[in-house]
This record gives sequence, structure tokens and C-alpha cells, in this order.
Amino acid sequence: MPVTGEQAPDFELTNQDGKSVKLSDYRGKKVVIFAYPKAGTPGCTTQACGFRDQFPQIEAGNAVVLGLSPDKPKDLLKWKQTENFPYDLLSDPDHQTLEAWGAWGERSMYGRKFMGVIRSHWVIDENGVVVDEQIKISPKDSVEQAVKTLSGS
Repeated sequence: MPVTGEQAPDFELTNQDGKSVKLSDYRGKKVVIFAYPKAGTPGCTTQACGFRDQFPQIEAGNAVVLGLSPDKPKDLLKWKQTENFPYDLLSDPDHQTLEAWGAWGERSMYGRKFMGVIRSHWVIDENGVVVDEQIKISPKDSVEQAVKTLSGS
């Protein structure tokens, strides 16, 4: 699991268009990666739309956003089009990247325990170093914290 101050491990996943995306493709830019449980659900939509709404500010800071979930590319494409997201959504159906990054674990809902995505985000600098890592964060706080980290305040 990458933590603040460490080099972010590279990964390669498929985006909503079925194209391969590597983290290392973004070297030279800051990257916000946010992990969410399921496209189209209320909390995930709050988080993803928050990043969409802050995207002009994020982009102005030489940064990109990548969403990460176990959803299939076709489900990600539908959600991206519905919500007009200006960034890629990445599919990790076997949750290997989510596990490696510490965003997969035991969750509970309505008293039932299960394995799933732990809502999280990471901010990575232009050199590929993690400068902010938030595991188990609320959708609204995720956006606010990531934008604050990018702006250096």
C-alpha cells in the first residue's frame, strides 16, 4: 500500500472506453486517484461529481483525475456520459490494484459484513510520489482534501 512520501506503484487498467491506461502515462503531471465502491450510487456520485465540479481548478494546477472501481468498462462509460465527467474512470474487476493500494477490505452495511472498496483517494506529484493518502474518507471530504492538497494549502 503506497503511503505519503513513497513512490506510487505503477498499474495498468482499462478505462471506460476499453483503452489501457497506465499511471506512469501521467508522469510530469499531478494525479488524483479516487477509489469508490460502485458507479451511479449516491455517495460515489457525490464524490465523482465533486471532482467533476472542481476539475477546472484541478486542471489549472497541472493535475488529472482518475476514478477507480471494480465496475465493468461499459458501466463506467454509461455513468461518465450521464454525469459528464471530464476524466477517465478505470475498471479493476479483480480488485488487484485496489487491494495493492489498500482500498479493498471488510466493509459493513446494515449489519452485514462483506469485502469491498473502501472509499479513498491519493494525490501523486509530478515525480510519481504520493503526497496525500486518505483511506476511508467521506465523499465530500475526499474532494475537499484532495483539492486542498493540490493547491498546497
